[in-house]
Formats: sequence, structure tokens, C-alpha cells
Amino acid sequence: MIRGKVRRSQMVAPFGPGAMHVLSDGTSVITAGLDHWFPRGDDRNQEEFRIHEWRLEQHLGVDALYSPPDYRTRSENGVNTGLTVPVLRFPTWGFCPRCRKLAKDRLHQENRPACKEHESSGRKPFFAQVPFVAICERGHLQDFPWFEWTHRSASPSCRGHRLSLRSSGGGTLASQRVSCSCNATRSLEGITSTRSSAESGLSTFLSEELEPGGPAYLCRGGAPWLGIDREGEPCGSPLRGSLRGAANVYYSLLKSSIFVPEVAASTADPKVLAVLQDGAIVQARQRAAVFLDKGEALPVHMLRKAAQGNAFLLDDFRDEEIARALAVLQQSESGASETEEPGSAQDPAPFRATEYQTLRGAIESEELVVREPRGQYAPSVASAFARVRLVEKLRETRVLWGFNRVFAESPYDDASRKAMLRRTPARPGGNWLPAYAVSGEGIYLELDTALLGAWEERRAVQAQAELLTQRFSDLAEQRGLTKRELSPRFILLHTLAHLLINQLTYECGYSSASLRERLYVSPGPDGMAGILIYTAAGDSEGTLGGLVRMGEPGRLEGVLENALAHAAWCSSDPVCIESKGQGPGSCNLAACHGCALLPETACEEYNRFLDRALVVGGLGKSELGFFAMN
Repeated sequence: MIRGKVRRSQMVAPFGPGAMHVLSDGTSVITAGLDHWFPRGDDRNQEEFRIHEWRLEQHLGVDALYSPPDYRTRSENGVNTGLTVPVLRFPTWGFCPRCRKLAKDRLHQENRPACKEHESSGRKPFFAQVPFVAICERGHLQDFPWFEWTHRSASPSCRGHRLSLRSSGGGTLASQRVSCSCNATRSLEGITSTRSSAESGLSTFLSEELEPGGPAYLCRGGAPWLGIDREGEPCGSPLRGSLRGAANVYYSLLKSSIFVPEVAASTADPKVLAVLQDGAIVQARQRAAVFLDKGEALPVHMLRKAAQGNAFLLDDFRDEEIARALAVLQQSESGASETEEPGSAQDPAPFRATEYQTLRGAIESEELVVREPRGQYAPSVASAFARVRLVEKLRETRVLWGFNRVFAESPYDDASRKAMLRRTPARPGGNWLPAYAVSGEGIYLELDTALLGAWEERRAVQAQAELLTQRFSDLAEQRGLTKRELSPRFILLHTLAHLLINQLTYECGYSSASLRERLYVSPGPDGMAGILIYTAAGDSEGTLGGLVRMGEPGRLEGVLENALAHAAWCSSDPVCIESKGQGPGSCNLAACHGCALLPETACEEYNRFLDRALVVGGLGKSELGFFAMN
């Protein structure tokens, strides 16, 4: 049987539906779609795994968020016993390590297949799964077309012959050769490369050269994680070969949110507010509101009726308590609806406006604790930052809403990405996504917008930002992505966050992979100009407070001064500081691994759009740096 253990958070990222990973016994598997994650049964209570995050549910248009189930033995005699996340064996092709025979097994094969060629020897070796697969930009995945590639034909006439995969001992694909007993043979050289096609623009070597002189061999629409191997709807995209463990085989698409209570402070009972913010009750409130005039208060009896099977959640509270909480929520939501829009991957600012407004103040709730620092900061901090807040506790929820292949960003619409997680559309009321929530701490920093506005008006600063914008525009045109206008404010805040994270790893003991950035940026004198540096790598009780302590007066000054000092000179200078394009897609200027880059899990932009010259000034161009003018 296929059995293995994976941390629950890894089933959201990086091993969500459609992702391949290797179990402890060496079996390569692919995580199945969401259709069968929670099988029905008498002892099933899916609500136990519910994560309540009202903003993300509304933003993603889903009914609920659930964490992956944990496995419990049936001897515990409780609910939700024996729950597992289903996986399928993939790739289905394997080779015998002794005779090098290639063979294909079923996608649902449970036991490790053995080579039957060695039955007489008494000990049959197990097949080892091949290291190659084929992927396309639309998210499809299939076995590498071994028969077709070997015979140089999309419909080979050879049948009943045996394939074998051998290596000549070299370290390149040219040393890997697949042969057929009909004497057809071919190396794997070039299967992962791209090439330009006069007819379709950018194509792949696998699609163009599988059948030389013939039609292009395009994607067959394979989706093995949904039980569809090669019988899907052809999508017509070029196929490229890839190592099954390559980074470009799967990119998780995540949306995250810092939990913000719908009401920061009110006279209503927090327990009542928590119930009214439950996803099922929120839907009941929305259904009942259809029959009310705008601004009319929702009667409690109407809410109880609209809640239907979830009305028991309200049974412990009096009508007066519920009415008081409904009034507070209605007032809060009417104000929030004027400022908060869903936002998008290219412009997350509208979605984050609520977080921004909450972090700027002080709040103490069960999931979010923000306070003002005690004492005064030295001029090095006070002159640059209009506001510093210490986030002693926060809860971050991360949701997997889709995935990409080949490139981290996709020109295809969000609906098609989300649809790849299921074989059949979700039933009404059963539309959910996998998520996990962790508690942590952080430091919120907000630049002085008056100083920021004066700095942004400099022509040299605008020209520097325009150079990065043009770099990304060229990349977006090649890949069909949406173009973005990269403002000096965004580049400054993004780079500053990286520099501070790198410095904090020395100061507070967290690894750079444990710290994350969250940017709050929007244009204009009243726009957002904040960054949240936080860790959400702890357990349900949060972290130990080391990061918050570094934000206190007397400590933050040293962190900032050291970060700026280290940014002034990189070990790769003057090459780095004078760069006109480096890093992923050449979308960085003065930023490299020696000065400003972070682990990609810590960066919101895949280590792009960085330039420390806009922070501390360039070589002989001090007017570029925001902190150089202070």
C-alpha cells in the first residue's frame, strides 16, 4: 500500500493537489484533488477542521476553509478516525534497475510493481519510477511520451515491443537513451529546452521535434491528480520535458491574510461576535439581508430562521445579546464596504486596507494584539518612520487556491487555476479550499508620507523606477502577463523590508526563512506606506517574542542603522550597485545574494523589484536614496 507521513501544513504548500513528492520508501506520488479529501461517514465531523477567516472566504468566493485532516487510529474510538489525504502513484512509467526495461503501470497501482523478466531468479527487482515527466503552461501534467519520442511519431505503428532506458554514464540528457526492441533508439537531449516557432512563437523542443517534419506534439490535457492520465481534453499548449523534482513542475498559488476581527472594540459580547462571524452564520445573514431595505436592522428571529441547520450555534445567547452584536457588525461592515475591495494578485492593496488601518492603531483581541512602543525612538528612526507598532500576537491564514507549472506567474484567469483543484465542480454550499493558520509576532513600520512624497518627485528616482517597470514589461510581453507600474514607493518599501529581515536574522536569532514581509503600498499623499515584518512559524501559541523585542526603542535604531550600513556596500560592488538588470527576469537593479535577496518563501514578489540604490543611494548618486537625504 502507498503510505507516508507529511506535515499538515505541507499539504497546502508545497505538496497540495497536483504536486508530486517522494515518500520515505522512495515512491513518487501526486496529491489527489479536493474531491475525496473528506469522505463521508457516520463518524465524520468536517467542521472540526474549519478555519474561520471571514475576509479570505469573501475574497476567494468560497463557503469555507479547512485544514488538511490529521490521521487518527481507529482504536481511539473518536470522530474523524482513519482520515488520510489520498495520493496516486506517479509517474506511472518505471524501469528495472537490473535489465533497464521500461514499463507502464496503472495510475491507481497500490503495491510496488516488480519486473517479471527475473521470475526465474527467485528475486524480482522492483521497478524504479522514471525521473522525467511532461508539463505545460496551463497546468497539465502527463507521463513523458516514451513510445512516441523513441519512434519519432505521435502515433507510432510499433506495438508489442519492449522499451529500455539506459545511461552511458554522463551527466547530461544526451547520455540518457531510450531504445525499442524494434531497433528504434533516441537520446533525451533537448527535451527540457524551449525554442522559437515561426507559427506559434515560443514553443518547446519536445513539441516541435518529437515528430520531425510533422505536426507539433501538443499537450493532451493530462491531470493524473484528478484520475485523468492522458484522456483529458487536449489544451493545445506546447509540452516540455522536465525532471519530476524540478522547481518549475509546481508553483503553489497562495493567498494569505492577517486575521482582523470584524469589530476591533465594542460593547458587544466577544463570544456572540465570534459566532456571528462564523462562515455559516455570515451566509445566513447575507440570505436574510436580501429581504431587508438598505440600512435596516436584521431581526434576530429572521436570523435564527435563515441559519437553518446551524441555528444551534445561536442557542446559547439571548436575543438582546445577538441584537447588540448585529448592530455593531452592521455599523462596522457599512464602513468597511466603502474602503475595501477584493483586490487582485497584481494589486493586493484594496484587500489589505483593513489590515493596514488595524495595524496602525492599538488592539487587543484573541487573535491580534498590537500596541504602541513604550518610550521614544532616536532621531534615526523617528525622522524616517511616522509610526511603529509592535504586533505581539497575530494569526496568519494561508490558503491554496490554485497552482501553476513552468512559470510562477500565469497569464490564465484565476477561475481556471482554481478549477484545476477538482475533477468536478463543488456542490452549492460545499465550495472549500485547503488552508492552515499559524500564530506569530511582528513589527509594523510606516514611512513618513511627507518625506516620501518629496523623495518620489525627484526625476532621478522616477527614472530608476521606470527602468524596473520597463524590465518587467519586457518579461510580461514575452510570457503574456499583465504589465505593472512599479512605483518608487513600492520598490523602496520592498527593498527596505529585505534589508531589515537580513539584519534581524543576526539580531534576534530567527532564520531568514522564518521571517516574512507584508507590504502595504498605495499611491498618493494619503496612500499606504507600511511594511509588516513578521514570523508565523510557531505553534498555535505563537512565538517567543524575540522579534517584538527588537522593535522596542533602544533596539530598533541599531537594527536600522546596521541594515543601512550593510546595504551601502555589497561584496559584489561595484558590479551590483551599477547593475541595470539582474536576478529573476532581470527585474532587479542593485540587489543580489550578497546584499538584498531572501529565501523565496520570505518574499512576496519572488525576489524581484529590488534596488538598494533607492534606499541608500547609488555610486555617486546619493540623491536616489530615501535614507541618504535624512
